[in-house]
Amino acid sequence: MLKKERHDYIMRQINLHNRVLTSDLVQLLSVSEDTIRRDLQELSDENRLYKVHGGALSRSYQSGFDDSEVYARDAKIVIAKKAISLIKDGMVVLTGGGTSIIELAKLLPDSLHATFFTISPMVAIELAKYSNIEVILIGGLYSKNSQVAYGGHVIAQLAEINADLCLLGTSAIDPEKGLTDTDWEINQLKKAMLNASKRTAVLCISEKLNTSLKLKVASLSNLSYMITELDSNVPELDAFRNATLEIL
Repeated sequence: MLKKERHDYIMRQINLHNRVLTSDLVQLLSVSEDTIRRDLQELSDENRLYKVHGGALSRSYQSGFDDSEVYARDAKIVIAKKAISLIKDGMVVLTGGGTSIIELAKLLPDSLHATFFTISPMVAIELAKYSNIEVILIGGLYSKNSQVAYGGHVIAQLAEINADLCLLGTSAIDPEKGLTDTDWEINQLKKAMLNASKRTAVLCISEKLNTSLKLKVASLSNLSYMITELDSNVPELDAFRNATLEIL
């Protein structure tokens, strides 16, 4: 594979999953670790990603307040508007982090009266702009990679919450393998969020459909809604339809 092809592949993985691990790229591309490190350094020098220990992060994932850096922002705005239709006055809402959730927070109606729990400081800052929304930031260890609070202290706090709706961003989702991710700690966090909520909505750009990562978060049967930018009736979504999952 030519260097440009490797770079294009790495950037697609970054845009889809927000982060990549050097070890995974070595296996997927069948090249040496030194080659991947050089590729990541070159892409970092071109300001296309953030190189970190063990891999790389998306610039949009790290720059939630800079609209110009948000990957597939138009699609995420469509998704956010659909997700907002699920939020009603008086609800208790639990959110994860990520650019899709931040776009949603920016578009909430000013008249909304609700309580939001969030593990994301960036989401909390956006929510704090609304006078009728109570914002509760759940604190703990801070993940520089995912930009959310995590760990046992956070999971203990989540166990005390009974939210009406949980809003989660997505790293990967597949009809058979369900919702998956790469980070063990973040997986445990997402599972605790699911358990802390009556219903869960997963926000997912269509490029992430039919993709999977190493660690399972939940089966589709454990989710209430899947929200993409696509029309809910398109054939591309047929494989995801089941008795419990509503597609918006």
